Amino acid sequence: QVQLVESGGGLVQAGGSLRLSCAASGRTFSNYAMGWLRQAPGKEREFVAAISWTGANIYYADSVKGRFTISRDNAKNAVYLQMNSLKPEDTAVYYCAAGIRGRNYYLLGSYDYWGQGTQVTVSS
Repeated sequence: QVQLVESGGGLVQAGGSLRLSCAASGRTFSNYAMGWLRQAPGKEREFVAAISWTGANIYYADSVKGRFTISRDNAKNAVYLQMNSLKPEDTAVYYCAAGIRGRNYYLLGSYDYWGQGTQVTVSS
């Protein structure tokens, strides 16, 4: 079983940056694709970014492409989301998630394990 814990959320002004971290437990961490997903108040959870178990394949939602960067360090059992040029519409709870390789990671149902989320608030 994979346990995920996010950190790095906070309050920033528009145009600022944050770096989210996700610490994963287990010896099989590298066997999973990792994703970041978010949910704003009153809205459905949406895909943000994902990275394959080798790091060779990376995917971004159009809304964050060019601003966010996902990366992973399997030796450290960690995945990161660098968020630059933040906008108020980026305000949400951000979740780290893990899924078995070979799925469409744009879809929320592709993820088997979820962290508890970290709040990101971007002020105007």
